Amino acid sequence: MTEQSAHDEKICDENCTDNCDTCPSAQPHAAPKGLPPKAKIDVKHVILVLSGKGGVGKSTVSVNLAYALANKGKKVGLLDLDFHGPNIPKMLGIEDQRPAVLGTMIEPVHVTGNLAVISMAFLLPDTSTPVVWRGPMKMVAIQQFLAEVNWGALDYLVVDLPPGTGDEALTIAQLAPHVRGAVIVTTPQDVAVMDAMRAAKFIEKLDLPVLGVIENMSGMVCPHCGEIVNLFSAGGGKKAAEDLGVPFLGAIPLDPEMVKAGDEGRPYILRHADSPTWRAVDSVMEHLVREIESDPK
Repeated sequence: MTEQSAHDEKICDENCTDNCDTCPSAQPHAAPKGLPPKAKIDVKHVILVLSGKGGVGKSTVSVNLAYALANKGKKVGLLDLDFHGPNIPKMLGIEDQRPAVLGTMIEPVHVTGNLAVISMAFLLPDTSTPVVWRGPMKMVAIQQFLAEVNWGALDYLVVDLPPGTGDEALTIAQLAPHVRGAVIVTTPQDVAVMDAMRAAKFIEKLDLPVLGVIENMSGMVCPHCGEIVNLFSAGGGKKAAEDLGVPFLGAIPLDPEMVKAGDEGRPYILRHADSPTWRAVDSVMEHLVREIESDPK
C-alpha cells in the first residue's frame, strides 16, 4: 500500500497535517462564517422602495421620488433591482442607452447632471429577453451594481425592488451601506394591503425603519368631470400605516395621464401641474422628502 493510499484509508481529524482533501481544515464548513462586508459606495442615504405584490406602481414611485430629490439639488442614483421586469429605463425614456465601461468600473446612464441610473435592462440584447437567474446570480449582480458602478458621491440612492420579500430585498439590505429605510407602496384593496403589511414586517425584521406607506391607484380621476371614482375602494393604505405606526405619505389617484407619462419616458412629477393626480404626486413626494430629511441619521 502506498503512502498516499494509506492516508486515504485513515480517518483524518483536526490534528492531521497532510493538508489533504479529507482533512477537516480543507472542508467547506471550515470557511469563515458571517455576512459579506458592506459595499464601498459613497452614499449618505439608501432608500428602498418595495411592495408586497406586483402591479401597484412601485416603479412609478421610485422614478418620481428620484426626480423629486434631484430637483432639490441632491445627487441621486436610481438602482433598478427588478431583474425580471426592469422598467425604469423605459419610464425615463433612456431604454436605448448603454452604460460605458471605463477600466474596471461601469458608468451609470445619466438622465440629468445629478440623476444617474443603472438597470439590468441596459445589459440585455432587447426588451423581450428574460433574465433566468437563481438567487446566487442575483447576489453577484447586486454586489457589482453597488461596488463596480461609478456612482460618484451620492446624497441618495433610490432602490426599486421587485415585489415581495425575496433575495433582492434581503441582499441589498445586507450589502448597501447607510440604508435609511423603506417606502411601502400599496393599492387600496385588502389583498394588496395584506401583502404590504408583510413587506413592512419584513423590513422591521431587518431592523430598518419603514419611512411610510403610499396608497397608489386610490380612485380614478374621471377624464370628463375631474371627480375621483373609487374603483378599488379607498383608505387601505392609510389604515395599514396606522396599524404599523408609521407615516401615511398620501394617496395617488389612478390617471390615464400617469400611464401615458410612463410610456413616453417622462416622469409624471415634471408635468400636468393642473391635475389632481399631479398635485397628489407632488404632495406625496414632498411628504416623503420631509420624512427622510427630518431625521437624516
